[in-house]
Formats: sequence, C-alpha cells, structure tokens
Amino acid sequence: KTSNLSSSSSSSSEARQKLESLLNKNMRIRMTDGRTLVGLFLCTDRDCNVILGSAQEFLKSTDTFSQGEPRVLGLAMIPGHHVVSIEVEAESLDEEQGFGANH
Repeated sequence: KTSNLSSSSSSSSEARQKLESLLNKNMRIRMTDGRTLVGLFLCTDRDCNVILGSAQEFLKSTDTFSQGEPRVLGLAMIPGHHVVSIEVEAESLDEEQGFGANH
C-alpha cells in the first residue's frame, strides 16, 4: 500500500503545484443556478469549495435587458457541489499562455 500512496502523493503534488500557480488569478465560476461569479482565486479545499476575493456576481442572462450591473460580493465562498465550470480569465494568464484553451 505504501507504493500506491507514494504514486498518488506525487500526482497530488503536481495538482497542488497547478492550483498554487493559479492563486490570485481572476477566475470565472459558473454555478448550477445559472449565476456566474468572477473574482480572485484565494483558496480551495478537498471538497472543491472555492473562496474568491473581490467577487462580483453576474445573473443568468435570459435576454438582452438582464445584462445589468454586476453585484459586488467581496469575499465569497462557492460550495463545490454548485460549481459547473471554472475558467481562468485571459488577462490573468500573463506567464501561463494557453492554459484556459486546454481546459
């Protein structure tokens, strides 16, 4: 069992490095209820809950008139089971070109 543990810890350390490289990048998170939150990726946990700083909420756009001003939330926690997708904003990818295109 120790060999399985060591192989999984090496892959988890790669995943950890990838997550750490995304810290303080602007993220766009789509949620199950149709809302989209945009903010700085501050942290996550093993349940995939995400903490965003300086977060703004965009409501689901059903028509052209519902694209009003975003609601400023500040610090926000998104439960992992409500996350549909996570994207890194293009302007945050100054040193990591092309990351968003692959995922």
